[in-house]
Amino acid sequence: MNKEEKHDLVLALSEQMKEFGNFYITDTSDLTVAKINNIRRQCFESDITMKVAKNSLIKKAMEAAGGDYTAMYDVLKGSSSILFSKSATAPAKLIKKLRKQGDKPVLKAAYIDSAIFVGDNQLDTLIKLKSKEQLIGEIIGLLQSPAKNVVSALQSGGNKLAGIVKTLQERG
Repeated sequence: MNKEEKHDLVLALSEQMKEFGNFYITDTSDLTVAKINNIRRQCFESDITMKVAKNSLIKKAMEAAGGDYTAMYDVLKGSSSILFSKSATAPAKLIKKLRKQGDKPVLKAAYIDSAIFVGDNQLDTLIKLKSKEQLIGEIIGLLQSPAKNVVSALQSGGNKLAGIVKTLQERG
């Protein structure tokens, strides 16, 4: 790969880091071509983009993307693949599924909406993460719940009040 091709790859990776906002760095070393192709196929089916690049180029892409990725630099050793996804949890779920068939890919690190998770032991945590949309929905639900209770109480209280007024008018 010549200097211009490396520059283009770094630029493409940094653009994907910005575009997706979520990416996982995995270790896929020692896997056969057939296993790598199987992972690529499953990534495609799960709407995940997989790229294989040298660690030095991944680091340069991180620097060019402009985020604070310094906590991830130490994992850039050996063979690395990057999984990009709009979904924060899709790559973690795919890695977990693939691990049922073998011991790779291994999660080196993940960057999820400016949060960094380092180490394969973070896989279950990443699977349980909720999307922004899910969190917003839960917050809206929590905020609506007290308002619904107040409206319900007012409505039921209003019916009782109307009954009391009617009774008083009849007596009166």
